[in-house]
Formats: sequence, structure tokens, C-alpha cells
Amino acid sequence: MKLDHIDRKVLDILQSNAKITNAQLSKEIGLSPAPTLERVKKLETSGIIQSYHAQLDRQKVGLGVTTFVMVNLVGHKKMVTDSFVARVEAIPEIIECHHITGSGDFLLKVISHDIASYQKLMLETINEIEEVASTQTMVILSTFKESKVMPIP
Repeated sequence: MKLDHIDRKVLDILQSNAKITNAQLSKEIGLSPAPTLERVKKLETSGIIQSYHAQLDRQKVGLGVTTFVMVNLVGHKKMVTDSFVARVEAIPEIIECHHITGSGDFLLKVISHDIASYQKLMLETINEIEEVASTQTMVILSTFKESKVMPIP
């Protein structure tokens, strides 16, 4: 699907405020409500807009520790990778899983209540995945920028 300047504007606005009403969105992009709604539906149907989410304050819901975990697997065969990914998908504390290049095979973003619960998760769950050869953890001390808004080219 080819995006025009109005589609890009819609995407920018919805990324910043997905709760905006269709009436307000139509005012901001300069179209009437019906064509605005058609554009949004077209962006959803095409898969460009995949979903809408509430962004939560991790601290306020009791998730005070965020870590990145670099994982090396025991091998690089498709079966090993697929099995590892399937196991990771079943662990709710792993909120992101990226297949990477460099010194590791995967980079996981993990959230936990505290260090003790993170340690338990690592010892009893992640390190027990048989495809995992080794892990290296980086604890996030503070975050200065964390955006879900993508720059639309």
C-alpha cells in the first residue's frame, strides 16, 4: 500500500494518541469524519496498523526491574531456534525477543517485580531452556528515551 501525506499524518497522530476520536482526528488532518474513518480502516485492513495498546507505567504496576538478556544458543539449526522461540513465547516476563547478529544469538527484554524475582526467572525458567548455552544480563538503571512512535518515511 502506498502512503500519501494524509495517511502519514494519520499514522503520526494515532501513534501519539490512539484514543483520539474520529471527529478530532478528522479535524487535525483536514478531512470530514467519513473519509477519515475510511483511511483508518484501510490502514488497519492492510496491516500497517496492527493493534492499539495501553502503555502502562511499569513501576506503578509493580514491575520495577527491566533487563536485557543476551542469549547464546547451543546451535544454529532451525529446529534449535524454533524450539527456543516457542519456549520464550510462553514466558510473559519476556516482553521482547530479537534474533540478532554479533556476539549473541537473541536479545530479550525482560521485566520483573524485583531482582529476586528476576533471579528466580533466570535460574528456574530461562536458563533451564535446553537450547540456551549461555546468557549475559544488562540491568537497566534508568531510561532516558523510550518511544513506541515510529518515524514515518
